[in-house]
Amino acid sequence: MKPILIAGTIIVQFALLFYTIFIIYEHKRQKAAKPVLFFVTIGVVVDIIATVCMIIGSENSPFSAHGILGYSSLTAMFVDAVLIWQYKMKNGAEAVFTKGLNIYSKIAYSWWVLAYITGAILVFSK
Repeated sequence: MKPILIAGTIIVQFALLFYTIFIIYEHKRQKAAKPVLFFVTIGVVVDIIATVCMIIGSENSPFSAHGILGYSSLTAMFVDAVLIWQYKMKNGAEAVFTKGLNIYSKIAYSWWVLAYITGAILVFSK
């Protein structure tokens, strides 16, 4: 495997860690507290870096089924981060999230984990 793909594979593990910590904090606190904002933001940044590494290192088309799944899940997490930051700016860090925002966060995270799992299956099937 190319070094850039190895780097992307390692970096995406950190995205999984940050997103998982984010979703746990988001579920427990249900507020735009500092840990929630930190972990979702860092998760998105790390995920973007991992995605770029994988695109650069892949010999396949960036528009494969897994690629589209990955881009859409990254987009969902990015939108979630933007929505949470907007919610914090509008309502303050202590305002309880709406049920819709909580549900969206869980769906986006689940979609991202599905993309992660399909990527892991692709790696291990080679």
